[in-house]
Amino acid sequence: MNLFSTLADRLLRFSASLKDLGIHLIRVAIFVIFAWIGGLKFYNYEAEGIVHFVANSPFMSFFYTKDAPEYKEFKLKEGEVDAAKQQWHEENNTYVFSKGLGIAIMAFGVLTLLGIFWPKVGFVGAGLVFLMTLGTLSFLVTTPECWVPDLGGPEHGFPMLSGAGRLVIKDVCILAGAVVVAADCAQRILKKKQG
Repeated sequence: MNLFSTLADRLLRFSASLKDLGIHLIRVAIFVIFAWIGGLKFYNYEAEGIVHFVANSPFMSFFYTKDAPEYKEFKLKEGEVDAAKQQWHEENNTYVFSKGLGIAIMAFGVLTLLGIFWPKVGFVGAGLVFLMTLGTLSFLVTTPECWVPDLGGPEHGFPMLSGAGRLVIKDVCILAGAVVVAADCAQRILKKKQG
């Protein structure tokens, strides 16, 4: 029992010592996700893949020139090439918007990562990540494709997340990570002011 208590105590102390590393790893994880996903926004397949989210969002649909239901006729599978459908996406501002979004996403990731060295910069980055993930999570309410459609089976609608819905719900973890990183930056900023 004494050996077990000693080992448990050592494990707890070691785990407690990992807090700062864990917070930095959250920063790195947010950076990797945001840099990668942001970079993919420069590819047509990714731009086409977010149309249903953007077109149905009351916060973003104004970036597109076409009305929400119209995109369904011009959906492309990942890797599919169809000149007529791609022309529709050109006219819709699909590709231009996606590139702008990609730049913003990558910038948010970089700002968050820089919080390792500059807490004020990291605080801004984490705040932007938090706001962005709130926007992304709003897709669960605004995007019909987030739920399994009623195609005759008993499993459809809420709470049956579709592939799109499962992609979106993961942002809950990013949102939580942004809160942890922002809190760490705020503590470091306050500590420096007091010191």
